[in-house]
Amino acid sequence: MELAVGSVLEGKVTGITKFGAFVSLPDGKSGMVHISEVANSYVNDIKDFLSDGQQVKVKIINIDKEGRINLSIKKAFVPAAPAPRERRAIRQPRDNRQKDPASMTFEDKLKVFMQDSESRMADIKHNTDRKSGSRRRK
Repeated sequence: MELAVGSVLEGKVTGITKFGAFVSLPDGKSGMVHISEVANSYVNDIKDFLSDGQQVKVKIINIDKEGRINLSIKKAFVPAAPAPRERRAIRQPRDNRQKDPASMTFEDKLKVFMQDSESRMADIKHNTDRKSGSRRRK
């Protein structure tokens, strides 16, 4: 089996260091998972996440000129897409987070949009006036 960048494989942890873990791959090859590629959160001690002999799913992220294989555990898993309701919550205007957009009328939505737009434009105008030196002296 040919190892290629982007392949997702099953491997076994053969060694753990303070900067990463070594994983044996099929065909007698081995690669290293850097501590930054173990989990999506901050990893202070890699032993909290991995142990010797553990089976892990890894993705090949790089093979350098010397033949060293760089692996990632966190990229081996495809993140789940957020639910449609969560995406809607992200796009809501700042002033109207508690209301459900589906229950709002067009006029309410327009009012919220105009308030948000005017607020942002005032902030931009204030900041550009300050930077250009066109402030009035008293």
